[in-house]
Amino acid sequence: MSVADELLKANEEFVKNFNLGDLAVQPRRKVAVLACMDSRILFERCLGLQPGDAHMIRNAGGIATDDALRSLIVSHHLLDTQEFIIINHTDCGLLKVKEYKLRAQLAEKMGAIASEPAHFYAFDDLETNVREQMHKVKSHPWIPKHIPVRGFIYDVKTGKLKEVV
Repeated sequence: MSVADELLKANEEFVKNFNLGDLAVQPRRKVAVLACMDSRILFERCLGLQPGDAHMIRNAGGIATDDALRSLIVSHHLLDTQEFIIINHTDCGLLKVKEYKLRAQLAEKMGAIASEPAHFYAFDDLETNVREQMHKVKSHPWIPKHIPVRGFIYDVKTGKLKEVV
């Protein structure tokens, strides 16, 4: 049985007791979180969030890419979120690579050069990266200046969040 088949089987059990169908599309806590996709981190648990509380936007590195910005803009303008949180974490895979080396490795491994994605957004300093992502969000012309944007680093060994100012 494939992993996808196992997940579908789990969904059959989930549906039997499903009770979240009446949640509003707008997040109850009016917050959107941009975080890394790392499978070790359950941000909803770490932040004490329940289903329906927040928009969770996850990608490799918790980067404010065009698509993440698109999601934040939709989150605010269409679904009334009033606060944004950006979370990076220790031991991130993008901390361990250099952009040019990753592209070269992939081209060699696959025997082809690709124009997309244009960037993997590798970085070498967590605090600097969090500040850069916060700046990208805060400086976007479609994100109102009154929206608070705060950044944090999650420690994968302790579960603790440290604010980046």
